[in-house]
Amino acid sequence: MNSADFTLLFDLDGTLVDTDILHFGAYQTLLADYQRSITMQTYKQRIMGAPNDAIMLELFPELPQDARRRLSEHKEELFRAAIMELEPMPGVLALFEWAEARHVPIAVVTNAPRANAELMLKGLGLAKRINTLVIGEELPRGKPDPLPYLTGLQRLGGRAERALAFEDSLSGVRAASAAGIHTFGIGTSLPEAALLGAGAHEAINDFTAVALWRRLNALELGTVTEASRA
Repeated sequence: MNSADFTLLFDLDGTLVDTDILHFGAYQTLLADYQRSITMQTYKQRIMGAPNDAIMLELFPELPQDARRRLSEHKEELFRAAIMELEPMPGVLALFEWAEARHVPIAVVTNAPRANAELMLKGLGLAKRINTLVIGEELPRGKPDPLPYLTGLQRLGGRAERALAFEDSLSGVRAASAAGIHTFGIGTSLPEAALLGAGAHEAINDFTAVALWRRLNALELGTVTEASRA
């Protein structure tokens, strides 16, 4: 158990780093071969944060499962090829340093394939600064099911009432909040109302937000009450 007795759990795409435009471009390239396309609104509402098998079923319902799997793999290849230089979201590095100084363990909980997640974490310089990486597609159920976040808590030896989660997608917010974790919706792509409507307890623009640091200080001091966790 960590000395601070609380844990931090982060989504990856759109939360620690803004990669939405790269994913959107990869999907458009993939769909172009089928004379199809999607809008950014569709991407944000129905694609972003969902498991790959569900995404491919949404985009190519007429294709057999094996064909959809190959398309999924090709899309991820397109995405990885588009990664040049990654810039962490504002405040991420300061938050990781704060956690390390207090021996607060960190989990990254993502529906991204392991190859993508490891590439991004390495590019951000965070690969060796997390305690566990939870990959949704390696579990029986990915987000929006709470299982990935419950798994992260279990691996860290944490408790939901002494944890914070950070998510930018509707499916991710639903997963984290359903796990009983106080969830910050990160406004990378979605408006505050959408994040709160999905179950986020608070919505912030990035990790420099005063509301976030206020809650971190309250957790550290042990002044978070049952009422304030609601």
